[in-house]
Amino acid sequence: MPKTLSAADLKGAYTALVTPMQPDGRLDQAAWQRLLRQQIRSGIDGVVVAGTTGESAVLTDTEFAWLLSQAVQACQGSDTAVIAQTGSVSPEIVIQRNKLAASLGAQAALVVVPYYLRTTQEGLLAHFQLIADDSPLPVILYNVPGRTVTDMEGETSARLATHRNIIGLKEALADHQRIAWLKQHSTDFAILSGDDSTFLEAMKNGASGVISVASNARPKAVAEITSRALAGDWAGAEKANQALESLYHLLSYVPNPMPVKWCLHQAGLIEKGIRLPLIWPPPPADALNWPVEIESIQKEYHS
Repeated sequence: MPKTLSAADLKGAYTALVTPMQPDGRLDQAAWQRLLRQQIRSGIDGVVVAGTTGESAVLTDTEFAWLLSQAVQACQGSDTAVIAQTGSVSPEIVIQRNKLAASLGAQAALVVVPYYLRTTQEGLLAHFQLIADDSPLPVILYNVPGRTVTDMEGETSARLATHRNIIGLKEALADHQRIAWLKQHSTDFAILSGDDSTFLEAMKNGASGVISVASNARPKAVAEITSRALAGDWAGAEKANQALESLYHLLSYVPNPMPVKWCLHQAGLIEKGIRLPLIWPPPPADALNWPVEIESIQKEYHS
């Protein structure tokens, strides 16, 4: 079994992997394994299985287990970590998923703020404490108020950071003052940005890396940005990041994960498969440089 992650391990570039599917919605098992191999070859620091980008809400438990087991097998012996997204509204469901993920070899659990049932900051505190108390895996909190509606405030994250089994936070809200404040008020706790277009600014304010959608398409490029930033080469990181601004725009023309799947399909890397309520998107009308971006994806994957 691979070792579990610590806060000190959470740095660099992590890919929130898409779940490749056949046109009829079945998992594309061969494409999944190809994507994993490319991520590892590209030097990505970790992959997140069954996250938002992986269409976790429409995966069965059997599919989740297969995707995770294959990721663990592929990454074994490499420097690429495997994180399982196990979040749910019910803490009991999360607890069971964490145990399953641990048994399959995941190295940490990414747990999203509960959605649909809105709660208070004290409710979030109790929810995550209960989960962390009974988790065989270290827990990474995941705040994404644009999808969950509930925003886990910095003070709540700082209180949770004192839990022995909570090692970090994926913060998808582009609030750099919050990141800087949280960095100052927590120890042994890592902050990863969850927003591609602003993650470099987040790193300047104390984040140690990113959980990225763009790195599905350009893993080497995103890994280079985080590597330069962690080394203090901010000028080099800025230059590399500017080269991806068009891609960031392309990946936001419709809600994630529709555009990244469209890009990977255009690049010949996955089939045209997605599950309702998501639909296959039309070509972007306002991203005039998208053929250039597709060519860049192809070059990176075949280099």
